[in-house]
Amino acid sequence: MTPTRDDAWELFCRWTQSESLRKHVLGVEAAMRAYAREYGEDEELWAVTGIVHDLDYERYPDLETGHPRKALEELRRLDYPESVIDAVAGHAPFLGVARTTLMAKALYAVDELSGFIAACALVRPTGIRGMTPKSVKKKLGQPSFAAAVSRTEVRQAADELGVEFDEHVRRVIAAMEERAAELGLEGQEAPAGA
Repeated sequence: MTPTRDDAWELFCRWTQSESLRKHVLGVEAAMRAYAREYGEDEELWAVTGIVHDLDYERYPDLETGHPRKALEELRRLDYPESVIDAVAGHAPFLGVARTTLMAKALYAVDELSGFIAACALVRPTGIRGMTPKSVKKKLGQPSFAAAVSRTEVRQAADELGVEFDEHVRRVIAAMEERAAELGLEGQEAPAGA
């Protein structure tokens, strides 16, 4: 039986107290849903994958021994679909697991980028509203901004997914903008006419 989005969210919240990490996986979920719709895939399954990909990050952040290994153990124990487990393993390049499915490639492509887009939105008065690929690329060109994000991986992930980079950025922005309030990305300025 495939877990529902609500099952995945409840599991994630049991494992994770950090509000910022919760918002991160919701941003990844939004982008995964957008790609599932784009490719005619199972939106619920892709949403589940987006939510559980960082399941163990708060408890086991050490990349040498912890994340995402503990999540993979828990997902196996709970009989999550192998496609979800494979995508979660593939989003961590240091594990050396090849991303062979479209879902695994999409997760890898949206994970770091959605976090970077959120960081960009948090420093804009209008938040994510009106954000463009050009403004995201400008911030990508500033090595000190969100320095932990690998610029090389962000671009390679889009290539691996087979999506032109500007279109990829545009799609992830649009997906996250739909859930701006939930993600805390609305900004400080009131929208025109408000």
